[in-house]
Amino acid sequence: MNEDRVTQTPHTTVIERRGGGGGGLLVGLAVLIVVVVAAYFLLVRNDSEVAKNNAITSAAKSVEHTADKAGAVIDGASDAK
Repeated sequence: MNEDRVTQTPHTTVIERRGGGGGGLLVGLAVLIVVVVAAYFLLVRNDSEVAKNNAITSAAKSVEHTADKAGAVIDGASDAK
């Protein structure tokens, strides 16, 4: 009788891991840029609000000073009579 011989040769499976192509890095960089730009605009807006408030306060103090002068002049004129 003829016996069949089966010969198996061992083989090695090689799995090559490919990189993601940097897509995640680009998305992360884009998000970082958006956050920095948004923070910049919020800070600039806050500074302009402070400047506006300071200008209004300065104008109000100027009006108060002028009113005090006018009141003093009126008081002086009424005392002179």
